[in-house]
Amino acid sequence: MSTDNKSTETPFVFPKWVDDLRPLVGIVLGLAPVYIIVLVWFGLSPKTQNIGYSPEQPVPFSHAVHAGELGLDCRYCHNTVEISAHAAVPPTATCMGCHTAIKATSEKLEPVRASSESGMPVRWIRVHDLPDYVYFDHSAHLTAGVSCVECHGRVDRMERVHQVSELSMGWCLDCHRNPAPRLRPAELVTRLDWATEEDREALGARLMEENNINPRTDCSTCHR
Repeated sequence: MSTDNKSTETPFVFPKWVDDLRPLVGIVLGLAPVYIIVLVWFGLSPKTQNIGYSPEQPVPFSHAVHAGELGLDCRYCHNTVEISAHAAVPPTATCMGCHTAIKATSEKLEPVRASSESGMPVRWIRVHDLPDYVYFDHSAHLTAGVSCVECHGRVDRMERVHQVSELSMGWCLDCHRNPAPRLRPAELVTRLDWATEEDREALGARLMEENNINPRTDCSTCHR
């Protein structure tokens, strides 16, 4: 006597509330491209990248006067830039070295005089502010022949310093992948008005070969 073994298992059926999610899923999928476009647009906008950022400083220091008209070398104030990752903000003593005699009673210099008397540093506001997870070495770039101008622009023409470059990862990588047009002889890196009749690409290629310049592009170069 044979017995037919028929399956008694009930087929799986999604609960009814799943159907209620279908319109929501459709809306999310429909808005996803819009979200991505807005995110990319916002991320690449000059406002997000701080291009043009120019905070009012506690002392109205003019780079146009000091670096431009007077021709002060960048290293006079930023004296660690060739030996350190950071370009030091000058101590008050550097300012007072000139301004004990020059415009010594100027109202604009009152915060400097107060700093000198109290020993408390002037609270300058950082303009070019990289994220904490980004490592940038000023000395390495200057030694290789990358001028201050390439990142900071012609500060010798600025009454108040403002950010001119986006300082994004893509912007940095573009230079690391093709540094030649941005290189100059290392002894001229602080000559902000320097110009040459030689083709910059050819000059840079020659400097790269002579000085064995080969910028890294792996993640650990900047993210340590």
